[in-house]
Amino acid sequence: MRFEFVGRVIEWRGPSPYYYVAVPASVSADIHEVPASVSYGWGAIPVEARIGEAAFTTSPFPKHGRYLLPLRDAISRKALHSTVS
Repeated sequence: MRFEFVGRVIEWRGPSPYYYVAVPASVSADIHEVPASVSYGWGAIPVEARIGEAAFTTSPFPKHGRYLLPLRDAISRKALHSTVS
């Protein structure tokens, strides 16, 4: 499956900063339909994501009816005005 969307980078300021992109509700609903057999816990699903030319692996997880796509620090800096797919 392939999903493409535009989202805003969210910074969570905890003991160390984390960055996420909130997956739009319509895409989150499609991701929710992915079989549980590919999840390794808490509903997280391993994916390969791409922001611009940067490809990386991560695991979006469900939060408040949508998914959050975690970003590594180096990727998040590139993501501020890019499209996530």
